[in-house]
Amino acid sequence: MKRSSFIKQFGVAVLGLAVLGADARADDGGALCTMDNSASGNHVLAFSREENGRLFGQGSFATGGIGSGAGLSSQGSIALSLDGRWLFVCNAGSSEISVMAVTKNGLQLTDKVASGGIMPVSLALQRNLLYVLNAGGGAGDKDDLTAFVLTDGKLLAVPNSTRALSADNTGPAQISFSSDGETLIVTERLTNLIDTFALDDNGLPGTHKTFQSAGTTPFGFDVGHGNRLFVSEAASGSASSYAVSDSGDLEVISPAVPTEQTAACWLLALHDGRFIYTANAGSGSISGFHVAHDGSLALLNVDGRTAVTGPGSHPVDLAQSRDGRFLYNLANGNGTLNAFTVQQDGALQPLMTVSGIPASAAGLVAR
Repeated sequence: MKRSSFIKQFGVAVLGLAVLGADARADDGGALCTMDNSASGNHVLAFSREENGRLFGQGSFATGGIGSGAGLSSQGSIALSLDGRWLFVCNAGSSEISVMAVTKNGLQLTDKVASGGIMPVSLALQRNLLYVLNAGGGAGDKDDLTAFVLTDGKLLAVPNSTRALSADNTGPAQISFSSDGETLIVTERLTNLIDTFALDDNGLPGTHKTFQSAGTTPFGFDVGHGNRLFVSEAASGSASSYAVSDSGDLEVISPAVPTEQTAACWLLALHDGRFIYTANAGSGSISGFHVAHDGSLALLNVDGRTAVTGPGSHPVDLAQSRDGRFLYNLANGNGTLNAFTVQQDGALQPLMTVSGIPASAAGLVAR
């Protein structure tokens, strides 16, 4: 996509492509962040990651905004820039987005702006272009998305970038870019639809299309190699794969493959494209799928339990280390962060558990 006029107009430089795409052979540790999503003042909870995947607490950092005080029913409520320099956080309670600089001394708040709607729940980041998904329909407003650009740690709202979804109250769960950056994708839980917005040369949403989900209640998703879209489906406890065309059309590859578990809400595709995982909030488990060359899915374990987080644990957001060797899960039902080593065959070997995470916690990023 040619966006030179867009970048020139706002005077911003494209962020470098460094940390998250770093050579896995040179991995020397990294970091992991979630947020407490507190209604009395939102905070990012930061952890350092050692080379062996183990986590160590690095403190709590105020976002300057207010959380919802409960789970967000969304994926991607915090985002990390590709170079690892900037962290973006949804403050659902105050309808704001915070920008935090990642420094050697922790996180430093550099900006806080109105989200362009009510109750931001998910973020999509492509270089210096940030899209915010607002779930205002559940709060008496309307669901929509709005674009911002990042320059020197500040967010600037992009004029005429706000777009509505298929209806006022759709239960939007996630927004993200296709792997080629040409299309925005949104899942709508309440309407059972997947939205796509083809982006023009200025990064603005053009044609809006909607597609019926292959499974019931599309929720979390990830986009893998070759513009393959993988979506978890909460009500049907399944996962589906699609091919995304240049014009934003979706073609079903594997429709609603059962996890054999319940409430498959959050989904992650490994960097190497070989496996995807769903966090099954209802059954306290994580299901792994092998991804074939054509994008089709096959469950790794007959019972769907590639890993177990425990009864009542309510596993939600998933993240992986930049080298793909470690997978992390936030389980806000029992207040834990669970770390796993990813085996060559996709199996998940338990590594450690961090306790004391608030029940309101949401969002997870790692590098």
